[in-house]
Amino acid sequence: MTKYSSRYASSPEAVKKYDTQQLREEFLIDDLMQEDEIVLVYSHYDRYIAGSAVPVKGDLALETIDPLKAPYFLERRELGIINVGGSGSVVVEGTTYELGFKDALYIGAGNKEVVFKSDDSNNPAKFYLNSAPAHTTYPTKKVSLAEANKLQLGTMETANHRTVNQMIIGSVVTTCQLQMGMTELKPGSVWNTMPAHVHDRRMEVYFYLDIPQDQAVCHFMGQPQETRHIWMNNHQAVISPPWSIHSGSGTSNYTFIWGMAGENLDYGDMDVCKITDLR
Repeated sequence: MTKYSSRYASSPEAVKKYDTQQLREEFLIDDLMQEDEIVLVYSHYDRYIAGSAVPVKGDLALETIDPLKAPYFLERRELGIINVGGSGSVVVEGTTYELGFKDALYIGAGNKEVVFKSDDSNNPAKFYLNSAPAHTTYPTKKVSLAEANKLQLGTMETANHRTVNQMIIGSVVTTCQLQMGMTELKPGSVWNTMPAHVHDRRMEVYFYLDIPQDQAVCHFMGQPQETRHIWMNNHQAVISPPWSIHSGSGTSNYTFIWGMAGENLDYGDMDVCKITDLR
C-alpha cells in the first residue's frame, strides 16, 4: 500500500508568521516508517520526494502516485535509498541488491520494477527514500557505508565533531541531480552543520536517526536573520527550503541523512552564515 501527501512551497515572509503547529505541518514529516506501507511526501521545492518503505508481512512494490502523472514512478525520476533497519533487499528489474544497515542504493530513471523486501519480519528493513526529477538514465549502483567518501569535520571543543559519509554523490555515483549521504556525530558532539549555511541553488531534506530513547534534536531553519526551530524525534524528517538554514542540536549525539537536489551537483556550493550573525 502507498500513501502520499503534498507540501507546497512557502515564502520566507510567510514563514516568519507561522506558529509552532503551522511550522510543523508545513515542514516536518512525522509519519515515516509505517509497517507494510510506502509513505511518500511530494514537495514543491524542486519536486523532491521523501518517504519510506517497511516490508514486514510481504514485499512492497514502488507504485506511481497521481502528482507524477506517469505510468510508473521512475519514468522521469531517479531514486536514492538508505536502509536504516534490519537487512533487506531491493529488486530492480529482476536484479536483487542486498542492503544491510546504513547501506545505500541509487536507482536511475526508466526502471519500471522496484520491489522492497525484508530478510526477517521480526527485524524488518526500513528503507528511507529520496527522489528527484531526472533528465536521463544512469546505472543503478549500491554503495555500502564502508564505500562512502568520508569527511571528518568539526571538533570536540565546538561540540560538532562528525563524520560525513558521502554516498550518492558525484565522486561515488553518477546522478542527474539527487545527492544523499549520512552524517554521524561523535559521542559528546551534538551540533550538525554548524556553522550553518544556505544554498539558494538547492533544497534539502534531513532525516534524523540513532536518537536515543527519551532524547530529541532541535532542528533550526529559516533565514539566517530570522531563524525558527522544530523539535524532532527518531525517524522524522524535515524539509529545508533553498532560502533556509538547516542545522540542529541534540540532547545526545545522533545521525542524520541529508538529501538534496536543485541547480547543481557541487557539494561545496554553499553560502556560510557566520555563527555570531545568526538571529
